[in-house]
Amino acid sequence: MAGPLEGLKIVEMVGLGPAPFCAMMFADMGAEVIRIDRPGNASIVAPEDSRFDITARGRRSIAIDLKKPEGRQTVLRLLDNADAVVEGFRPGVMERLGLGPDICLERNPKLVYGRMTGWGQHGPLAHAAGHDINYIALSGALHAIGRPGEPPVVPLNYIGDFGGGGMLLAFGVVCALFEARRSGKGQVVDAAMTDGAALLSAMMYGFRADGSLNNQRGENLLDGGAHFYNTYACADGKYVSVGSIEPQFYALLIQLCGIDDPAFKAQRDPHGWPILKYRLADVFRTKTREEWCALMEGTDVCFAPVLDWDEAPEHPHNRSRETFIKVDGVTQPAPAPRFSRTQPDRPSAPTTPGSDGDAILHDWGFERLAIDELKEKGVFG
Repeated sequence: MAGPLEGLKIVEMVGLGPAPFCAMMFADMGAEVIRIDRPGNASIVAPEDSRFDITARGRRSIAIDLKKPEGRQTVLRLLDNADAVVEGFRPGVMERLGLGPDICLERNPKLVYGRMTGWGQHGPLAHAAGHDINYIALSGALHAIGRPGEPPVVPLNYIGDFGGGGMLLAFGVVCALFEARRSGKGQVVDAAMTDGAALLSAMMYGFRADGSLNNQRGENLLDGGAHFYNTYACADGKYVSVGSIEPQFYALLIQLCGIDDPAFKAQRDPHGWPILKYRLADVFRTKTREEWCALMEGTDVCFAPVLDWDEAPEHPHNRSRETFIKVDGVTQPAPAPRFSRTQPDRPSAPTTPGSDGDAILHDWGFERLAIDELKEKGVFG
């Protein structure tokens, strides 16, 4: 694939969720990424049809039996020719397989060894099980999401798994690769979702430090406390979002809503926010979402309709930017960001786990006789 990372060679030890997402980001940008799957396994995410395992797109797969010494030696040989490896297993798993960073870096000193876990490679919780919801809870982020007096709202698994995990690992690996080009030395990248979720909250911790953010969720500027930064139901039961923070944007919101109530003039007084939310909600219920879009979309109100999974790809702005693409008939987000010179190719569809073994080993320097011997021993399929 063309793209800004063309020429980079990465090995992905296939796991769940955020690690494949990280590898997808590299493949989207033109890196050659090979997936090392487990023999006999269908796609973990989409066992019935690998096309739907979107985060596996853009790369080939080889299934290697890591219980066999020949399998481990095959992986080590692949890593000898790689720039980086990414894995998302619990601490100690790769070491028990004989594929830990000490062994790999001794063989390939320039290798960047990217590791992602929920709790990190060390710390009191490092060996405990967990999921996104637990990691963002520990960071403080989950506490802040929700309505007053109600339990915190689960924000899917965006913050821990993908933002604080996958993207953080991708950034860390790229940083280490950049440094390795200068020093000639690889290193281990320890990406913990608890660290990443905390990092995503940097601005909020700044607000907390200066006293402009309190611990009561749903009562602050950006958490649904303000009437001018919120979502509202329309006459047809659909929703719109407004983010009229700046005074000039807020003035336009009030104007287009036809509001002449003087209480709305005290925009930044949080004591008035609860009642103003109710009053603004009454206004938005007077029109359908389409009618509000006709009135506000594209203006400086800071407005957008709340679109569902089917509507978002069809919105004119997203269609214009090709934010969503179809790969083998499956609608999915396009690679991002965009580049002026080295725009990557459209990604290929995910392949069936293990279906590219022969081609991968050949392309990565294995001789035909060695490939046949490994196949006869059942090392890969």
